[in-house]
Amino acid sequence: MTNQIAAQNSATQSPREVAVRASHVTMDFGGVLAVNDASFELEKGRFLTILGPSGSGKTTLLRMIAGFQKQTAGEITINGKPVDAAPPHRRSIGMVFQKLALFPHMTAAENVAFPLKMRRFNPRQIAGRVDQFLDLVKLGGYGNRRINELSGGQQQRVAIARALVFEPDLLLLDEPLAALDVKLREEMQLEFRRIQHELGVTTINVTHDQREALVVSDNIIVMDGGRIQQQAEPVELYRAPENPFVAGFLGLSSFVEGTATADGNMQVGDLVVQGEPADDFAAGTKVLAAIRAEQIRLAGTREALGNCDMKLEGRVSDTIFEGERQMYVVEVGALSGATFRVYHHDPDSFGLFHVGDTVALGWNRRDLKIFSPAA
Repeated sequence: MTNQIAAQNSATQSPREVAVRASHVTMDFGGVLAVNDASFELEKGRFLTILGPSGSGKTTLLRMIAGFQKQTAGEITINGKPVDAAPPHRRSIGMVFQKLALFPHMTAAENVAFPLKMRRFNPRQIAGRVDQFLDLVKLGGYGNRRINELSGGQQQRVAIARALVFEPDLLLLDEPLAALDVKLREEMQLEFRRIQHELGVTTINVTHDQREALVVSDNIIVMDGGRIQQQAEPVELYRAPENPFVAGFLGLSSFVEGTATADGNMQVGDLVVQGEPADDFAAGTKVLAAIRAEQIRLAGTREALGNCDMKLEGRVSDTIFEGERQMYVVEVGALSGATFRVYHHDPDSFGLFHVGDTVALGWNRRDLKIFSPAA
């Protein structure tokens, strides 16, 4: 049945058909703007993640989309209709919460069947549909188990099946993996991706987990201070951040302050640092440059760096072993003592450098992004 659903979705949905549209949405809590002038569009069948730190406004935005809170300004539409045109229980929206809200006195199958019964689904078809969606989340044969007889990951799967069993137009995920341990969370991220791809259901996920956002999403919105900082596909968002906040929040970046040069680079003291400007800056403008830890090359000498556009010497001030990689913290005196964090992945040379060693580090011009500090 799930393959038929996906086929029907593919046949009937235009790639550019908008499922969710937010237009200049604001939520004002007594002078505190939890969401400030947020606008975005989400196409049908796509997986969007709203990513941001605590207090960024991501959960408030999700609650407005779900219809649990009424925005103080702007409009939200689902399939072209205002979200508040119907009460929450009448909307075709499935939700999975961090606190799963499963019924402990019911079996897994009874939990999955509950939304079908509430929607007066044909009783003769309920059992078959419940079995199909339990199979979808790889819980075939677990239908008779009570919730307390299931592991945390299995309970997550029951919650997903319950949210999807009535074939909603929209699936909303409110940090449902936050309480899981790291290994189980990573496994469930892949499960979310598989299930969403198989069904083609339009999905909005809220999280503060960068890896989760990159793994599961077709598109990501980064929020901070109630505002949308950037919306893009995962690769573009990671490789081409539009401001210092996005560069610092997604991945591990090091920052250097300086002034813009006439040729689009950056001056730090007497040294010209090669980078790629995010905008047009007048010479002498104060700027802030960012580079990701994995984009910096590290070697014993400048000559060993090969064709890097920028080559500098520094001193190792700390080393951190992270299992699959070693991270070095390197101070560069020529850049006013700026500190760079560098990932080194070669398993044959972990511990190659030690605290106090002089090293060479380099990068290509395109990898150092130059921003306005107030961007």
